[in-house]
Order: sequence, then C-alpha cells, then structure tokens
Amino acid sequence: MRLGIDLDGVVADFNRGWVERYNREFGAHLTPDAVRTWDAAEDLTHFEDMSAFWQWAREGEGGSIFRHLETYPGAVAALERLARHHEVVIVTTKPRWAIHDTFAWIADHRIPTREVHMTEAKWRVPCDVYLDDAPHQLVELHRNRPEALTCRFVRPWNAPIPGVRDVHDWDEFVELVEGLGS
Repeated sequence: MRLGIDLDGVVADFNRGWVERYNREFGAHLTPDAVRTWDAAEDLTHFEDMSAFWQWAREGEGGSIFRHLETYPGAVAALERLARHHEVVIVTTKPRWAIHDTFAWIADHRIPTREVHMTEAKWRVPCDVYLDDAPHQLVELHRNRPEALTCRFVRPWNAPIPGVRDVHDWDEFVELVEGLGS
C-alpha cells in the first residue's frame, strides 16, 4: 500500500522545535504543551500575526526552523517497519523557502522514503492510507479521497472528524496498517 505520511506534527515535532528556539532567542518560558490550537504561535508569542512568525521561522542559525526539528519518539522506527512492505510517501506542506531544509532533514533522519511531495493540495497525491494532523488537511483528504483511509494523528489542535480514523501513537498506526494488509 501507499502510505501518505505528513511530517510536521506527525513525524517531526514542529511545536517543540519552534518553542525551544523561541525561548532561547527571546528569554521566554513557553512549553510545547501550551500549543492547543492550529496557529497557536500568534496567541503565545509576541509576533503580531502568523506572517511575522513565519518570517522569524524562516531565518535562523544553520537554516530555517524546519532544519532542526526532532522526531517524535518511535516515528522513524515505525516508518522503517512499515517501509518493509509498503511505500512510505511523504506528503507535507512547506513554504518554498523551507524546501532545501526539509530535504536535508529527511536525509539526516534517514526517513525511509523514495517519494516526497510538498504541496498544500495533499489529496492530489494518491495513497491508500493518509496520516496527518492538520485539521483542514484531514477534511480535504477525506472529502477528495473517499476511497482511501484517512487517519488523524490525535493532537490537541485537531478534533475528531466523522469518517476519519483516530490514531494516538505510532504503534497504533503500524498495527492498523498491518491489519489492513491481512
């Protein structure tokens, strides 16, 4: 099967990454668990809007915010296990300025994929199963790819969607995919 896997919020811990950098640079004391909404940076930081946040995230020592993210525990091992019998297709949304940092990050973390798509229209990449955390992406994937199984990686910033399968951790996702193949 083709597994359409999102990066930020699913494989890469984007919120921990930006929060730690923000704390270092501005002497703040935010914690990743303070992120409870999709565009939380606008409410939690001094940035007047998300455009200002993204401008800050774009520039940094050694690359953009996307270059230095940690993976969620178990994510890479789960992808390696799934890649033995399935195609891992990375389907992520990135600003144009983050493309090179994203490819470098994928290489650095040895993400087992031969196919990467950076697009806002994730549903245009045909897959049998999708795993995402973005509320708007989950709706679009379910609407435009009804033949596929869309899975919501449960996070504080997303809510259940009828017809979308909830997944709470990487072990649960691996078990689900392996169960589909039998």
